[in-house]
Amino acid sequence: MSTPTAAGGSTATQWPAAAENLRWWDREVGYEVYIRSFADGNGDGVGDFVGLTDKLDYLAWLGIGIVWITPFYPSPMADFGYDVADYTDVDPLFGTLADFDACVAEAHRLGLRVLVDLVPNHTSDQHRWFQSSRSDPDGYWRGYYHWRDPGPGGGPPNNWVSHFGGPAWTLDEASGQYYLHLFLPEQPDLNWSNPRLVREFDQILEFWLDRHVDGFRVDVAHGLVKNMLMPDNPQRFPVTPDMSPRQAWACYDHRYDLDQAGVTAIYRRWRNIVEPRDALLLGEVYLRENNPDRVSRYVTHQDGLHRAFYFAPMHTPWEPAALWSTFRDALDAAPRDLSWALSSHDDPRAPTRLGGGALGRARALSYAVLQFALPGLPFLYQGEELALDDVDVPPQQCQDPVAVRNQNPADGRDGCRTPMPWAPGPTGGFTDADEPWLPVGRAPADTVAAQRDDPGSALAKYRELLALRRELTDLHHAELEWLTDRPAPVISFRRGDCVCALNVADDPKELALPPGRWRVAFSSQREAGPVVEGELTLEAPEGLLLVAEPGEA
Repeated sequence: MSTPTAAGGSTATQWPAAAENLRWWDREVGYEVYIRSFADGNGDGVGDFVGLTDKLDYLAWLGIGIVWITPFYPSPMADFGYDVADYTDVDPLFGTLADFDACVAEAHRLGLRVLVDLVPNHTSDQHRWFQSSRSDPDGYWRGYYHWRDPGPGGGPPNNWVSHFGGPAWTLDEASGQYYLHLFLPEQPDLNWSNPRLVREFDQILEFWLDRHVDGFRVDVAHGLVKNMLMPDNPQRFPVTPDMSPRQAWACYDHRYDLDQAGVTAIYRRWRNIVEPRDALLLGEVYLRENNPDRVSRYVTHQDGLHRAFYFAPMHTPWEPAALWSTFRDALDAAPRDLSWALSSHDDPRAPTRLGGGALGRARALSYAVLQFALPGLPFLYQGEELALDDVDVPPQQCQDPVAVRNQNPADGRDGCRTPMPWAPGPTGGFTDADEPWLPVGRAPADTVAAQRDDPGSALAKYRELLALRRELTDLHHAELEWLTDRPAPVISFRRGDCVCALNVADDPKELALPPGRWRVAFSSQREAGPVVEGELTLEAPEGLLLVAEPGEA
């Protein structure tokens, strides 16, 4: 791997890049479907498989290649499906296994691949494993979870905290022991040091692969293994009553409850299961310190996860030095194995986060140009192609347990989870019910119906960008050569016959182009088509893709 050069120089990030070594996901862009909010097919106000299947043709038209479906398993819905009560069925709220099979079959007919969301860190407290574990302290299932005696003072065994607020331990009064939950008390953590549990998940993967899924998005992929001595985590800052759960979580160095040495062995085992099926393992590796070296150890070309989400872009301010550190450091650590996302069901949407209004939408689109041109696997979150921002959900309509339990809507994630707006109207074409599970809260101009035939819409721009991502094969495999360097306000690189540039400044900036003549293939601010050479002025903000004219590269 090469070292940085001064701005205007060139530095190549090297990896095996031959086009013949590509896997199917190297050519694709993914799309997260938050199933509760995508499309309601039975009129109960909640999204489901019938609704999703009906809208798959839209995703194919858009140019998506991979559909990641958030959890749909039987669940009490304490955390809207991330509390799984049965890993091998479909919750009646979303349909049946037959509905799932029909959805996968239709996706494949349209040329789409399907990833299911696997939740291996924890189950629901209603799962039969936990019910048996709780009822019989000496029984077979007790070792499927982390049970510990009280600490010396009679309280929790250590100082670990939950993502959702409060201690990560809940006392079971019947047995006198505490059980561990890094999320809600209704989501007890599984004990991955138990070989019987390991074999259970082998069978779960095989079950879904037999139903023709194309891979798995692995929830909390960094959290499965814990330090079994369970010492206190070092505390970096005092926790105060006015802190949100995220702020309280960040007060600790999660040295013993996350990112432990044994976790990658699980994914080496799973690679042996998925490789014969040509299936993808995509991990949610959500390390809040965003250390790319730590993330990179989850992905190798021979074993482990195929790709890992790198979440730093969702927490990086719109500022050149911060963005340079985010992308340059990540690509030095894992040159082609990361997956990029600017929005998700857990975080504010990019336009909201990047300034709101027209400025936030312009920054989000220009940022997406960079995202789509980088090595790795980019993802859109549903509605991102419509330039949707967060909805201000009234407190009395909030559903997210983080908001409800902490009695603070600002702590919750409802604003980014509102239903997909398909058409104008109070329910946005999402449902025939009088009220959807969350308010839609969108203007008519935000809908698919309004934007689909408008050549100047955000939807048209994202569709154009998706088509280029598939058409420009250098964006699938060519090595990356930096054309600018930190702390320049323009982030620019070359991949084969393609040049990408992003202006992060608040005013126009000049970019010196490589020798030759270059055609504007895509811009977030200008029309495509003009041929340029020598130097180019980028608007603020602007994301740009240039392609070398024939014979000029």
